[in-house]
Amino acid sequence: MACAVSGGADSLALLILAVAAGLEVTAIHVDHGLRAESSSETAVAAAAAMALGASFSSVAVSVPAGPNLEARARGARYAALPPGVMTGHTADDLAETMLVNLLRGAGRGGLSPMRSYERVVRPLLGLRRADTRAVCSAAGLVPVEDPSNADPRFVRNRVRHELLPLMASISCRDPVPVLIRQAEVMGEESDLLDALAAALDPTDARALAAAPVILARRAVRAWLVVTADEMHPPSAAEVERVLDVARAGAVACQLAGGRRVSRSHGRLTVSGPPPSPQASPGGD
Repeated sequence: MACAVSGGADSLALLILAVAAGLEVTAIHVDHGLRAESSSETAVAAAAAMALGASFSSVAVSVPAGPNLEARARGARYAALPPGVMTGHTADDLAETMLVNLLRGAGRGGLSPMRSYERVVRPLLGLRRADTRAVCSAAGLVPVEDPSNADPRFVRNRVRHELLPLMASISCRDPVPVLIRQAEVMGEESDLLDALAAALDPTDARALAAAPVILARRAVRAWLVVTADEMHPPSAAEVERVLDVARAGAVACQLAGGRRVSRSHGRLTVSGPPPSPQASPGGD
C-alpha cells in the first residue's frame, strides 16, 4: 500500500498504523516547493519511514504562485500520487469539508461524507486529530507543523480555527460528531436519489422534462461530470439552463469552460472541451 505522508501528525499516524497492521507500505512525500522548509519536511517523512521499516519515495511538483493556490496544490499532489493511495484524512477533516462546501453553496452531495474510492483510500475517517497526535507520541515521532495550516487566507483554516470553535461555544458541545452524523444522513439520502436518477436518460429531453425535478437535476449533473470523485459538479444555474433546453424553453445553452448543450430531434448533446479536472476536496 502507498501512504501519502506529508510529515504532519495525521499522515504520520497513518504510516504508523499501516505498518502496525502488517501492510507492506511505501511512504510517498510530495514536495510542492512552496516553502523554504519543505526539504526538511521531506527529511522528516523519510526518517519516519526508515524508523518504521517502510519504503520511501519523494516526488517534486511545481505549483506556480497565483489564485486558488490551495486547490491547485491539492490537484498537483493527487496527480503525483498513485491510484489507491491511502491518505490521513480524519473525522475533523470531514467536518471541515462539510462546512467549507456549505459555504460554497454545495448541495446534498457536497454535504455528504468524504469517502474512499478507487483513487484514494481514507482509513482514518473514524479518528480525530487528537488521536493521530497520540499515535505519533506513542511511537516517539515528532510531526511537522505546517505553518500554512494557520494562514487565514485559506477558507478551511478559518473554518478550523474560527468557525468550529464558535459553533462549539454557541452549542456548548463538540460540533464535529454532530456534523459527521448529518453528513452520514445526507450521504445515504444522496445515494438513494442518485440510484433513482440513474434510471433517467439525461439525453432524452422528453423524459428529462417529465421527471421529478429533483431527479432530473441529479441526472443532468451526473451526465456533465466526467468523473464524480475528481470533478467539481456543474453549478445549479448551469443545470437549470440544461433543463430549460430539455423543456424546449431554449434550443441550446452555454456551460462553463466553453461547453454547449443543445437539443435536436428530442435528444440532448454536449459539445466543446471537457472541464479541467479538480482534486476531490478535503484537507490533508
